[in-house]
Formats: sequence, C-alpha cells, structure tokens
Amino acid sequence: MSVYKTIDFSRYSSIKIGPTVDVFVIEQGHKHDLHDAYLIGGANNLLLSPTPPPLMMLSKQYDYIYIQNGRLVIGAATPGGKVVSFCKRHNIANFEFMAHLPGTVGGMIKMNAGLKEWEIFKHLYALKLASGYCLKEDIVHGYRYCCLDSVVYEAQFHMETGFNAKHLELFRSMRSNQPKESSAGSCFKNPKGDYAGRLIEAVGLKGVRRGAMAFSELHANFLVNFGGGTFEDATSLIVLAQERVQEKFGICLEREIVVLDRNEHAKMT
Repeated sequence: MSVYKTIDFSRYSSIKIGPTVDVFVIEQGHKHDLHDAYLIGGANNLLLSPTPPPLMMLSKQYDYIYIQNGRLVIGAATPGGKVVSFCKRHNIANFEFMAHLPGTVGGMIKMNAGLKEWEIFKHLYALKLASGYCLKEDIVHGYRYCCLDSVVYEAQFHMETGFNAKHLELFRSMRSNQPKESSAGSCFKNPKGDYAGRLIEAVGLKGVRRGAMAFSELHANFLVNFGGGTFEDATSLIVLAQERVQEKFGICLEREIVVLDRNEHAKMT
C-alpha cells in the first residue's frame, strides 16, 4: 500500500515557499517505482514552484544511529543535531560541524555539505543504496556535490575518538554572519578562488528586494524571505544575480539552492 504525506512547503521548507503537496513516503522493506521523483529530505536547500515534480521522502524508520564493527552507522533521515548529540555522548570526533548545518544526513550527503575544510564525505566509508552498499571511493564527489542518482538510505563512517567541544564554538562563530530570516542557506556555490557573496555585493545586489524576497544585508549570498515571499520573486533575483555577475566578471554563478519546478526547471542554470 502506497503511503503519502501532505506537506505545506510554505511552512515545511526552510525558505517558507511552496505549495501543499502529497509526498510519497518510503518505508523500510517497501520497493518504490518513483524513478522521476525528487527526494526532499528536510527541504533545507529547496525552492519549490507552484508546480513541482513528484516528490518523495524517507520515513522516520530511517532516523537512527548506532555503532557497528567500529563504524558509525546513520540512517539518511537522521537530523544532524542528533548525530552531534550521539557523538558527544560517545566521545566520537569529526562530526561537530553538523551542529550548525540544518537538515538530515541524506541531504548532507547529496550536496556534500560542510563548513570550510570540514565536509561530510571526508570521513565517509560507504552508502547504502537500493542496489546495495557503495564505497566512498566509487562515488564521484567534490565541493558541494556528489554524483548519485539513487536514493541514499544509510551512511557508514570511519570513527575516531575525541569529541572536540572547542570545534562547536568555532563552527558557531563561522555561522554568526548568517541572517535569521527564512532562507534556503547559501544561494550560490562559491566560484573557485572567490566568494559568491562578494560578487553579488560587487554588482550592487546586496539588500536588493523584490516583493518579500531579498539578498540579505547581512550576507549577500543568502536569499531571504521576510514573510510571504513567492517563487517568482525568488527566481527573478537568482537570475538577476547570475546575469549581472556574468556580465561584469565573466563568472557563471552556480546555484546551491535546488529549484524544483516541473515546467521551468530546464530554464534555470
């Protein structure tokens, strides 16, 4: 029996934009054939249009964490904060950065999330996919991306002892310049040798607003929603920034925000 969950993305997503949609829920032991559906995770870096593609999510059965054979085993629906609490309790190193990253482990894997030189793939051992376990060295990945078409159900990590509370303070200070308004995190990936926020500010878009959406005055690479922002206003600012930066610097800003639009997705770069 197929299970769906009705989600209002104007409340559920971190940027607070999107329609109310029935999302397919993947349960353990049940096969699914939604090959064209997008796995939403915690919806922390998503911007949904009024007409998104089919969506799916992992059930709470994939929210778990334990130690087995000297490795840390984490379900893909597990929140980062839960991982940090577990690692602190068991004196496990290298996962402190997750305390200040929103979302679930599966979402972090999909975008190889991290802070500076700390990223989730650094200590990854293997992923559990529908086809079985896939070792890290067999997965193409890099700065804020990994090439996986399959649903990630579980991640296994190498373990080291020595939880570092000082790292928690370091990561907190690294996030102190981020705005408090609703957003989907960094709007664009940093180009090699430069910063997206600097480029957006350099073309005069820091603080520029359309409707309830704006590039934050605090950090220009954050597209924030002051309340009631629309998909159209958000995407118009994204395209405007790409056009101006391309025109002035010859740099193509690549989105870190994932835009989900059944009709217009092919037009966004």
